[in-house]
Amino acid sequence: MNIGDKAPEILGLNEKGKEICLSDYKGKKIVLYFYPKDMTSGCTAQACNLRDNYAELRDKGYVVIGVSVNDAKSHQKFIDKNELPFTLIADTDKKLVEQFGVWGEKSMYGRKYMGIFRTTFIINEEGVIERIISPKEIKTKEHAQQIL
Repeated sequence: MNIGDKAPEILGLNEKGKEICLSDYKGKKIVLYFYPKDMTSGCTAQACNLRDNYAELRDKGYVVIGVSVNDAKSHQKFIDKNELPFTLIADTDKKLVEQFGVWGEKSMYGRKYMGIFRTTFIINEEGVIERIISPKEIKTKEHAQQIL
């Protein structure tokens, strides 16, 4: 997905098994953020920064939706543990991460594996991607400020 592309209507199932659709958020800007894994330090820092600045993001018309390939149960634990006020999509079939082009080969300590590239897509009120914050740009502890 690139700037100017229309985001897909069906985003996936959230932590409660509810289907999340683009049209559910008509008239709002969506912060669709893809992160590697629940309960890891970087992902927790990013989620908590968005949580701590959630009121300001909402005041500016944003809705926050997180996405990883963890399952619904893992997402619910992550939400409960960190008191996250936003929904998380459980993209266990990797459909959304592949559609958005954020799934690929990564490398850590010389070991290669498949995973999510931490990326945030800002989707406007019409469902069109207007901004992409790339993995190299994202600062997990200041992510809300980067969006605002």
